[in-house]
Order: sequence, then C-alpha cells, then structure tokens
Amino acid sequence: MKQLLISLPFFLVFLISLSTTTLGQSPAQAPSSTTPQAKAHAPVAQAPTQPAAQAPTEVPLVQAPPRKAPNGPTNVTKILEKAGGFSVFIRILKNTQVINQIEIQLNNSNNALTIFAPTNDAFSGLKAGTLNSLATEEKVQLLQYHLLPSFIPISSFQTVSNPVRTQASDTYEYPLNITTTGSIVNISTGLVNTTISGTVYSDNQLAIYKVDRVLLPLGIFAPKAKPPAKATAPSLAPAALKSKPKKEEDSTYDIPPVKALDNLSGGLALTANAMASIGVAFMATAVFV
Repeated sequence: MKQLLISLPFFLVFLISLSTTTLGQSPAQAPSSTTPQAKAHAPVAQAPTQPAAQAPTEVPLVQAPPRKAPNGPTNVTKILEKAGGFSVFIRILKNTQVINQIEIQLNNSNNALTIFAPTNDAFSGLKAGTLNSLATEEKVQLLQYHLLPSFIPISSFQTVSNPVRTQASDTYEYPLNITTTGSIVNISTGLVNTTISGTVYSDNQLAIYKVDRVLLPLGIFAPKAKPPAKATAPSLAPAALKSKPKKEEDSTYDIPPVKALDNLSGGLALTANAMASIGVAFMATAVFV
C-alpha cells in the first residue's frame, strides 16, 4: 500500500511533465504549417509579373540571322533563304547576276544598301507572262529599281526626299515616292502602291524590307504612247482643178497632154497637105502660062 502511495506522486509528476512538454512543442511546430505559408505567398501569386501585351506594330521585326565577322562577306541569298518566302526573288537575282553586284557592293565597307524584297505572293500577283515578256536588260532594271544606294533605317523613311533615287536609272522614268503615316511606310511607283510589311534584316550597312507587291516602274511598264501619224500632202479635189481660171492665150489648158500632142500632129499634117496643094496649084499655073 505504501509502495502504491509513493508511486502515485511520481506518476502525477510524470503526467504534468508530459503535458508541459507537449504544450511547449506545439508552438514550435506552428511555423511549419502550410496555411500561413499559403497566406504569405498569396499576394505574390496574384500580382502581375509581366507587362500587359501590346498590339503588334505596323512594321513587325522578323528575326534575321546573325551577321558574320566584320571582314566576312554579307550573303544576301542566305539571309533571304533563312527568312523564307523569297525563292522567286532569289532566283531572278541569280539569273540576272544582280546578286553578284549586290555582294560586291556590300563587301566594300564604304557602301551601303537598302533592299525592298518582294515575297513569292507578290510575284504571283503579277499578270501571267509578265516576267517572261521582259528582256534581260529590263529584268536587271526591275531588280535595281528595288535597291536604294544607301542604308535607311525603318525610322528614317519619314525624312527622305521624293522622288527617292534607286539604282535603276534616273528619277524621271523610274520615280519612287516613299511617305509615312504613323508607323506605316508607303511606297508608290506611279503604277503600284504598297507598304513595307516587315523587316527581314538590318545592320549599319544593309537593310532588307519585305514588300507584298512587286514595284513596277514607269520606265518599263507604263503604256507606250502611239507615234503620231505621218502628215501627207492634201490631194486636190476635181472641183478645185475645174475652178482654176483659164488663160486666154493657152487654148490647150483643159486638153490632156496626150490629146494635145495628137491635135498638134494632126495640125502639122494638115499644114503639110495645105502646102502641098498650094505647090501643085502654083506649078499648074506656071505650065499654062
């Protein structure tokens, strides 16, 4: 009985210490609870982390391949091939060897160039047989009409002077006018109106812009004026001939030349016969006398 009474206080002390330990550990576990963490991170999850999406610009930038080393040649063909959609333009550049002129020009660090590159759909929009009807020289001029002999960034078109000079020829037969409306760049040839629809490539020497229509110059595609008709001498009407006054001393005025000769020969013959008759009469008179 004494052992039981002695053990009971120890048991009570054990229970008190156990409950104290439990109560002391529960606040330490509270920070590991997921509920406070969720509440702490909730404002961060709801706050916007990126700016709102903006409307696409009127002249979207098409990613261009990186430029080669400064001393390496600029390969326009590879740039257009990587951009895609310019196979017809590339083929004509190669067939006319204009691509060689472009790369030679770009290899000179003092030269710059701006290229308006028509897409395949732009060439499909031409009338059937348009390209085949052109002579080789005309095809060269058509391609050079798409080249400007200077580097023009997209933001500098609003300051260009019209008509813009191209590599085709003079600005009289090959005029090119470029104007801007906001961020839109308008191009007019006098026969075609289009806009720049994107930037294919741009650095400090070369700029290539995509256009959705082929630029047709007046010097090749303008309707040719018909040559003036040759002037002919006015013919005199028969009434005009009859209205001429007759000369009194010219009795054969209205007689055709052939008939006049006939009459003249007949008159000579008549005169000869008369002279012969007079001669016979004279001889007969002399005999009787």
